[in-house]
Amino acid sequence: MQLYFKELGQGDGAPLVMLHGLFGSSDNWLNVAPRLGCKCYALDLRNHGHSPHSEEMDYALMAGDVAEFLDAQKLDAVNVLGHSLGGKVAMQLALTHPARVRKLVIVDIAPRPYSPEHRPIFEALLAIDLKPFHSRREIEDALAPRIPDLALRRFLLKNLAHESQDARAFKWRIPLPAIFTNYPKLCASIAPQTPFPGPALFLHGGQSPYVSDADAPQIRKLFPQAMIETIPQARHWVHADAPDDFVRYVSAFLNK
Repeated sequence: MQLYFKELGQGDGAPLVMLHGLFGSSDNWLNVAPRLGCKCYALDLRNHGHSPHSEEMDYALMAGDVAEFLDAQKLDAVNVLGHSLGGKVAMQLALTHPARVRKLVIVDIAPRPYSPEHRPIFEALLAIDLKPFHSRREIEDALAPRIPDLALRRFLLKNLAHESQDARAFKWRIPLPAIFTNYPKLCASIAPQTPFPGPALFLHGGQSPYVSDADAPQIRKLFPQAMIETIPQARHWVHADAPDDFVRYVSAFLNK
């Protein structure tokens, strides 16, 4: 599958491939990628952003998509950074294709399975009929009872697009039913492989429940060189909550 991507930033050294989280896109990295001092390729994962849609979606397939992107761009070995869902894709890529990954940065996710906490979000988005609405604000307000977090609603509504035949009508850019059908696979752990021998940084938010001290043994079993660092004030979206600290940690690790 040919993934959509943006080229961001510039600099010497190995390029950095950046992978967003669930419901995200390459736009999630616009504020931090130009500050990392290297050329960045921000990808839209399958069924996200402007990338192609598919009824099939799991970590092996998505890691294969990234490997296909590297082949298409004639990139031998790169640094790879992934957040949340993208972090699991990055881990799977590093374990399955270790020669393609120089250094690995994983943001606020562990290799283990997670509970299906996004189910209420899927149910809210799938339940709403977009036809009566003619502005994003109307849709934002309509979702408020089921998704009360305003920042989360606005993040999700970045997946809205205009119907081509009616500029006032909206549709979902992403195939929500297909993603929801595959959601149990996205909650699963990554497939175990031979441990990744290269350097790895696991960077997580101190206010996020996604990574805890209990995850350290499994992280280090699969990634023996892993450094595990915490940004105390950050929640799950570490790069949005603490962009200066995020840039500092990632840049230091990549340039070491």
